[in-house]
Amino acid sequence: MMIDEHSPREREVPLHEMSPVDRDAASAMWNDYWRAHPDQVGLDDVPTVERFGDHAELSDALLELVMSGRKRATATLVKEFAADGVPLPRVGSHWIACDASGAPRVILRSTELRLGTIADADEAFAFDEAEDDRSLEAWLVGHRRYWDRVCTALEIEWSDDLEILFERFTVAWPETRGPLVG
Repeated sequence: MMIDEHSPREREVPLHEMSPVDRDAASAMWNDYWRAHPDQVGLDDVPTVERFGDHAELSDALLELVMSGRKRATATLVKEFAADGVPLPRVGSHWIACDASGAPRVILRSTELRLGTIADADEAFAFDEAEDDRSLEAWLVGHRRYWDRVCTALEIEWSDDLEILFERFTVAWPETRGPLVG
């Protein structure tokens, strides 16, 4: 299965100092996973190919948290999905997370999805996101700052009332992970 340039989640949010994602490598990674775990992949499953964050340092830092086993959750503005013209993910769907150089590093599988606003974030979710000191207070500060940048790029105004997709995930592939190199 080939992942083309029109796959979901390639958005117009500026990706500072990041290279385009390597779709050929992402397709190869997906095919390796599919062959190893055909029971985990439906015939119509096409993973999204994306990365964490909006600049190279943040992207690689968040990916490192995933690969270390600490980060098992993420939160995305629903407006980001709308801007991409793609539906929200569903439980069991997959996505390929790339590093800042565009190289695919891991395949993630969505295990829990919940819609809400920033007021619906809780200590457990902040802890599972594994950012900063893992506290809700730090999560709120960091995410408001991040989403303000995202909203500016999307030409909308940040508001605490914007709908957020709270997602928990597992690392599906590779089965053996190591730290980022380079």
